[in-house]
Amino acid sequence: MTAGIPDDVDVLVALLNTTPVVDGRATETLDGAWLRAHGGAELGVGAARRLRDALQQVVRGEAVPTSLGDYLDGVVQRPALSSDGVQWRLDAGWAAHMVLAWGELAATQPGRLRPCANDECHLFLLDRSRAGTARWCSMEVCGNRMKARRHYGRTASRT
Repeated sequence: MTAGIPDDVDVLVALLNTTPVVDGRATETLDGAWLRAHGGAELGVGAARRLRDALQQVVRGEAVPTSLGDYLDGVVQRPALSSDGVQWRLDAGWAAHMVLAWGELAATQPGRLRPCANDECHLFLLDRSRAGTARWCSMEVCGNRMKARRHYGRTASRT
């Protein structure tokens, strides 16, 4: 696994989830403070939002992965000597780290990063369950809401 990727995966999921639905409307939560807290201040808010939107489209299947190619321009690995020998270090900006984290997930855990199954929700989940069958960003919110809706639909059709 590429150095830095495990932490980057958590930041990637957080980035994807910066457009939550509040009171029925998508809400923008990606701002300068969010970027500083997640190590992406170098990118700027506008560029970070474009990156997030591009990643969301790829994860939803609305865009092809090659659409992320520009974010990898200039990325190189450089050798560095240490007491353990030669180690390879990634020389890349924050945006490239997000794309590489997505790529690592797509390669090693295909289908595990996906949108919430609630069509009214804009959040994403990384399914870490053994069976790989998680459907909702949160069982407590979307899962219960969708189950209650299905139950109501079944019982309402009986009366």
